[in-house]
Amino acid sequence: MCAFIQVQSHLTVTHFHLYIFYTTYLFTTAVTNVTALAQVDREKIYQWINELSSPETRENALLELSKKRESVPDLAPMLWHSFGTIAALLQEIVNIYPSINPPTLTAHQSNRVCNALALLQCVASHPETRSAFLAAHIPLFLYPFLHTVSKTRPFEYLRLTSLGVIGALVKTDEQEVINFLLTTEIIPLCLRIMESGSELSKTVATFILQKILLDDTGLAYICQTYERFSHVAMILGKMVLQLSKEPSARLLKHVVRCYLRLSDNLRAREALRQCLPDQLKDSTFAQVLKDDTTTKRWLAQLVKNLQEGQVTDARGIPLAPQ
Repeated sequence: MCAFIQVQSHLTVTHFHLYIFYTTYLFTTAVTNVTALAQVDREKIYQWINELSSPETRENALLELSKKRESVPDLAPMLWHSFGTIAALLQEIVNIYPSINPPTLTAHQSNRVCNALALLQCVASHPETRSAFLAAHIPLFLYPFLHTVSKTRPFEYLRLTSLGVIGALVKTDEQEVINFLLTTEIIPLCLRIMESGSELSKTVATFILQKILLDDTGLAYICQTYERFSHVAMILGKMVLQLSKEPSARLLKHVVRCYLRLSDNLRAREALRQCLPDQLKDSTFAQVLKDDTTTKRWLAQLVKNLQEGQVTDARGIPLAPQ
């Protein structure tokens, strides 16, 4: 009986050791396979980057790399430092210029150049390549796309993707990005799109303006002259009127944040007391914002900011400025 127990225990221990060995083997094999797969993918990335330099292989390489840009953390430095790659991406952009005016851009052309823009967005987003990207003034190559007004889908996709590159820059909240953008025509370009673009384009353009305003230098720049402030206020006012007819909580959120930030400037605050749309003072957007506590808080703070320091008569009614 004791011998049987000893044999049984020995078999149990042996099975346990075999199980550990087998599990370890499976895990090691799986890791090896994943590593091998990653290595294959890595080799493919190198291959596609090399293929960007050749016009014959560029289109497929653009497509494949744009698909992989989220899964390869160091793709931006690889693109920036590889020979001829940025020049090839800029060539793709410049090649589209003749199709802008007159507007003859096809869906195929738009998809191809937007793949190139997606890779430039990758470079703009990466901390190792962002400064060099700005120093080379590469965003300026995108501005002709933001000037377009055609409502066709290829042009709308082109504008939206171009805005995405600028949006990726301002999302970093870095001073050098704002300083660079203020030396360019990005504010009037965004204002034009905010007035007449699609909802999605309007949203991204308003986000860019919001990020510029949230920077002290950007706020001071826009409020420096009456012309700049009045242009921004006029477009925001038109957007509020349009939103009262076709509500969009996402877009309204950015519009309210822009107004709130403008109210931080004393001169702008005085002007906003006269020109803030009534729809932001009454219950027009109550239903749209019922679940958005952040925007409701911003809107309440905006109204409070405009009431502070205001001269009133004995009945508490605001007096018109002299």
